[in-house]
Amino acid sequence: MGATGLSGKSVIVTGAASGIGRATALRFAEEGARVVVADLNAEGAKGVVGAIESAGGTAVAVTGDLSERAVVDAVVAAAVDTFGGIDVLVNNAGVMDSMSAAADVTDAEWERVLRINLTAPFLLARAVLPHMIAAGGGAIVNTASEAALRGSAAGTAYTASKHGVIGLTRSLAVMYRDQGIRTNAIAPGGTATDITAGLHIDQEAHGPAVVGRYFVNMGRICDPEEQAAAIVYLASDAASGVNGVVLPVDNAWAAV
Repeated sequence: MGATGLSGKSVIVTGAASGIGRATALRFAEEGARVVVADLNAEGAKGVVGAIESAGGTAVAVTGDLSERAVVDAVVAAAVDTFGGIDVLVNNAGVMDSMSAAADVTDAEWERVLRINLTAPFLLARAVLPHMIAAGGGAIVNTASEAALRGSAAGTAYTASKHGVIGLTRSLAVMYRDQGIRTNAIAPGGTATDITAGLHIDQEAHGPAVVGRYFVNMGRICDPEEQAAAIVYLASDAASGVNGVVLPVDNAWAAV
């Protein structure tokens, strides 16, 4: 607990009801951090809070669509009012696209994917920055994707959104390093989560036909806990000199 410097810290984790976010919230709590569990899934978020509290940790749930300013304000207020500030923000919430190529992307799909995957992290970062600056520092960790490193790991909307996450990460790192705020990202490869649940993907469409040819290089599927370990490392004192980095956690997929 002591080596990471996270004990007693106030941490926001979005998309924390399942998958990488759930594993991350639990890992922070194990390190002694106090966690705001933010997710659209109210029951899932409450379940994570319950698991943390059962293990002797401290957490609070906030539910809602993180692309809405009012929900962002509620998440930030929960951290400030309940835990006294914000030391770490983990922008993990995200949605997948339907693997559509550009000519097949609907306005609705484009706007939804960009709103949740890119606009929401921006809104949250903008909202927490004044608190981190006033406190003399903080850490932001964004969940990008293997799709942020190449054009062949998802459809057009998701790929564009995750490339945008890298741009946001690097801009924040440079703009706020003198205020003691570090911003990094992980780029998960294939990971056992439910992000694709409920998606309809037309296997005959141009996008899936092209993208499918490149998944032979993906390698093994990672566990959410492996992604969580990387996130917690980047937020911890062990990574005090790490800023503006995009860390692939993909079993060498990015190296192929």
